[in-house]
Amino acid sequence: QVQLVESGGGLVQAGGSLTLSCAASGISFRNRAMAWYRQAPGKQRELVAIISSGTSTNYGDAVKGRFTISVNNAKNTVYLQMNSLKPEDTAAYYCNVQPNYWGQGTQVTVSS
Repeated sequence: QVQLVESGGGLVQAGGSLTLSCAASGISFRNRAMAWYRQAPGKQRELVAIISSGTSTNYGDAVKGRFTISVNNAKNTVYLQMNSLKPEDTAAYYCNVQPNYWGQGTQVTVSS
């Protein structure tokens, strides 16, 4: 049974940093793309960052230059380092592993 468990969310002031983690069990990251999505109240879920082949990354325009996605295959964990956080980054953040596995989400709230 595949399980993805996110952690690291919380409340932070604008300009601060957080690191989200997504620990996977029951699945190998090998040859899979992993991603972080987010969904704010009343908005559609949007792609934040994606990593494939261990090193190839892409980011949503809103977070480019501020967020970094990385993976530790030995720990079966994908991370999202978030710097220079803004109030508009407030959302529930979800881990995704291909083909269609999702975590339960972790809330990030950025105060102004």
